[in-house]
Amino acid sequence: MKCPFCGHTEDRVVDSRVGREGEFIRRRRECLKCRRRYTTYEYIEDVLPHVVKRDSRREPFDRQKLRGSILKSCEKRSVGVQAVDDVVADIEARLHERAEKEISSLELGELVMEHLQKLDQVAYVRFASVYRQFKDINQFMDEVRGLLKDDGKPKPLTPVNKLRPPVKVTK
Repeated sequence: MKCPFCGHTEDRVVDSRVGREGEFIRRRRECLKCRRRYTTYEYIEDVLPHVVKRDSRREPFDRQKLRGSILKSCEKRSVGVQAVDDVVADIEARLHERAEKEISSLELGELVMEHLQKLDQVAYVRFASVYRQFKDINQFMDEVRGLLKDDGKPKPLTPVNKLRPPVKVTK
């Protein structure tokens, strides 16, 4: 390690601590020449695959981008942030297990939809409508029918008036 003050390459470690759930190690070091102290951080290098987009562009996997798209599809739903973080963590863990250095955005989208279908079906349809680029209402309805068919039988819809009292309109 090179001292940021004098450039000397020999130092001693004064203190080491594990930071934030083991994500990094913080080390306090002291330069053996100028005796000044400085801090270094050691991180495990994440080697996640690149995402191959539909237009053949490649970009690094972005955890925050994935999390944001899932949060967007779960907006105004009773899905907790922790549940979304668990989905993202599971997908990221699956990507770490893969030997390939690339994943298609289509395959990544299928992983997300697999999780969302179990988590919240409305969020699933929202995500699917963007991911599969629905062109009209018929494609949207086909996806909903597929969900209903997968469940075995259609679930009765809760009437709106059971959720909140009726509003009287007066003129």
